[in-house]
Amino acid sequence: MVRKTMISSPLNGEVKPLNSVNDQVFASGALGKGVAIEPVSGQVYSPVSGKVMTLFPTGHAIGLLSDDGVEVLIHIGIDTVQLNGEYFSPKVKQGDQVSKGDLLVEFDVKKIQEAGYQTITPVIITNTNDYLDVLETEKPTINQNDDLLTIIA
Repeated sequence: MVRKTMISSPLNGEVKPLNSVNDQVFASGALGKGVAIEPVSGQVYSPVSGKVMTLFPTGHAIGLLSDDGVEVLIHIGIDTVQLNGEYFSPKVKQGDQVSKGDLLVEFDVKKIQEAGYQTITPVIITNTNDYLDVLETEKPTINQNDDLLTIIA
């Protein structure tokens, strides 16, 4: 019996293939399958109901474990760890239970770009190998809470 789990979009923006990201670790799929989103606004919402497993102190990356076992990594921007948390405002902390649609992090798209960083945001299923496949949306643009990834188990 094939089971499908939908992962919603944590952001509003333009959907890009993961291999187009200017970072080899993400682009190669080494961390898992997923997509990237070029955000049009600076809010990240939980794409699943579950638990905040990892929240980098800098606020630029968050790892979630959904109630049904899917591990989701949301990495805001490329090399943005170097901003040391500037322009990022986490709204949750590690260990928090979250519901799909809860605000996780706010960030200043314009200021991050002005500082010389890309804001393209990989959304990756880090336990991809636990599933038969991870399918990406066909939509070129996406709104928060739209279906982004389909997990096939």
